[in-house]
Amino acid sequence: MPEGRSIEHVPADHPFMKLAFEARKKSNDHLFPNGAVIVKDGEVIGQGFNKPGYSNKTLIKWHKSWMCIRRWIKAKTGTYYWICPGCASSRNHSERRAIQNVKKAGKGDMLQGADIYLAGHWWCCKPCWDAMIEAGINRVYLVENAKESFETRIW
Repeated sequence: MPEGRSIEHVPADHPFMKLAFEARKKSNDHLFPNGAVIVKDGEVIGQGFNKPGYSNKTLIKWHKSWMCIRRWIKAKTGTYYWICPGCASSRNHSERRAIQNVKKAGKGDMLQGADIYLAGHWWCCKPCWDAMIEAGINRVYLVENAKESFETRIW
């Protein structure tokens, strides 16, 4: 966790968290789909979802069942994305894609002081924290009991 930063939690029925779960449905990462919604002054200004390095349905199926190199080497969560083409590299994580979505919409100046709601997460990797800090994201929200839900895959 970066110094001076924290993660806050909201119920799953929070309006912006619901939207983050909707964004998550667009992910084609079938192992760990994630969704992100960026909010400024009560208005959704962008959203994103993670995606792996490839989109071929057969490769995605193989990756889910046996082909993930990161699982073979028992990589810690949030590390070594670059060695497995089936895992979403940090540039394709929902946080960074949501930030890009805001910038592409010409609203990049609204990122300063905005909040982000993440569905499918229980933490944020360093590259995503760095991107959110650089963009000016103020607060990060996860769903209540995010870690327990992630570990048991109840989403």
